[in-house]
Order: sequence, then structure tokens, then C-alpha cells
Amino acid sequence: MSKYFDPQERAQELRDFKDFLAPLKGKAGQLMQALHHAQDTYGFIPPEIQELISTELKIPMAEVYGVITFYSRFTEIPKGKTQISVCMGTACYVKGAVKVLEEIQMVTGVKAGHTSEDGRVSVFTTRCLGACSMAPVMTVGHEVHGRLLPKDVIELLKHLKYDEQAKLEAEAFLAGEGK
Repeated sequence: MSKYFDPQERAQELRDFKDFLAPLKGKAGQLMQALHHAQDTYGFIPPEIQELISTELKIPMAEVYGVITFYSRFTEIPKGKTQISVCMGTACYVKGAVKVLEEIQMVTGVKAGHTSEDGRVSVFTTRCLGACSMAPVMTVGHEVHGRLLPKDVIELLKHLKYDEQAKLEAEAFLAGEGK
């Protein structure tokens, strides 16, 4: 069971999702549609939804899980208000992306692939952001930052730690008010 998804509190949403799946039953190639709908509806795809998709569409759970973990669009944890991605493509990796990622994890207290408990920040790695000439590159929300040194991270992210408004927005976002 996911710590981010309580099936009892979200019983109506589960029934609505099951209704969405009903016309997809027995049709080939419906897994992606179901996963996109789940991602858009919940902001992530918790194990309870994965099991529901598997059961209703009669697709092995391993296949559902395999597709979710293959495509970066899908996630099993809710994304935070601010999403930080560090490029781990070849150019960025060679020019120090690992050190930048380590600094981000230290500054935010969030490991790659996770979201902070207060919902302020999610940290991810990605294969390529398409800005190799600016390596190493990271994104903070939709802003791209390049030619980074680990010391640059502190200045870029300090607002996340001390901004009370960001904390309130993150709490509202996690409560489902900002989706």
C-alpha cells in the first residue's frame, strides 16, 4: 500500500477510475490509455491503481509495472511542487552531473527519485535534456540551468528551504488543491 494513497479515503475516485476502465476491457493496447488517465488523475500511479488496471484489463501486474517504470512520464510517487531534474546524459555525466546531483540531494534532503515529506521538492535524474553544450545541466521547474558547479546549487535552491509561501503551496498541492 502506498503511503501517499489511502484507498478508503479515495473510494469514490477508485470507483470513478474503475468506470473509466470498463469500456477498455477486452480491447488490445489499452494499457497506455489507462496509465495516462491514472497519471493525469492522481499525479502518480500508486500500487492500488496498478492492481486495479491489472485486474480490470486482465494484464499481468509485471507488464503494468514494467511500462510504468520504463516511461519517465509515469511515476509511482507524487511529484512535489518544485521538480528538479539533473541530466545524466553523457556530456553532463562527464562534466560533473554526479557532483551536482549530490549537492542537490544534500541541499534539499531529497534523494533522486523521491519527493520531500512536505511536498515541496522532487528530485529526478533524466537521460538527456538536449542542452549538451551547457553541460552539466539541471532544470528547476521549467527553468534550465547550465554549466553548473556544485556550489551553484546552493544559490539556486535556497529559496526552497526557507520560503514559507512555497511550503504552504506545497501543502495545498499535496492535498490535491493544485492539480
